[in-house]
Amino acid sequence: MLGLLVLLLVSWGLLFLFERKDLRAIGILPCPKHLIHWLLGMTLIVVFCLTLIGIETRIKTVEWNYQGLRFGLLLDAFVYHLRSALTEDLVFRGALLYLLIRRLGARWGILLSAICFGIYHVFSYGITGERWILIAYVILITGTTGWVWAYVFHKTRSIYLGLGLHIGYNLVMSCFYEAPLFGELLFSAISSTELSEPGQSFYTFFRGLFTPIATLATLVFLFRHPWFKARNISE
Repeated sequence: MLGLLVLLLVSWGLLFLFERKDLRAIGILPCPKHLIHWLLGMTLIVVFCLTLIGIETRIKTVEWNYQGLRFGLLLDAFVYHLRSALTEDLVFRGALLYLLIRRLGARWGILLSAICFGIYHVFSYGITGERWILIAYVILITGTTGWVWAYVFHKTRSIYLGLGLHIGYNLVMSCFYEAPLFGELLFSAISSTELSEPGQSFYTFFRGLFTPIATLATLVFLFRHPWFKARNISE
């Protein structure tokens, strides 16, 4: 919690120093519209993640074992993912991204944020000593996801929609797959069929890119609705 308070203070300082603005510039103050953004992000990503898991179950013939519903553990996982996602979003899609977009324009600001987000995950996953192809894959997949979330921040002038996407993705995936601290919360895979090459490689890229591309396509459509209309950060 202290780390989040420090991040908020630093964010406020940067916004005031360079733009003479406060935290309202990154849409962090709660309001009904921001709550709807957050719920929309959570809903969309849950649908896309469950769709992806359904595809994997069908393609790889995965047999799942239901672990049972543990409300206390799910709540702990939600709080954990809320804190971690909010921390990352304040760093990569908060005041710094706002300033980059204002100084460099949306195209370069969003791209730089995405690249940094991808490189960050190489270190957070602890794979700096792995083969370059794995490192490149992680940068590509997490960088693409970071690009979509940064684009969402730019279009909504708020962190809430991207935050909903971020929390929802981490929480849903941790319900089915192994993850640090909280993993396989609801289901664990008992067995699955490994794909032969090159099918496995194609599926690996599909699995990594499905949710960000589906999210982007859906939100580009939704952003045409007048309810989403707002001035872009760079304007």
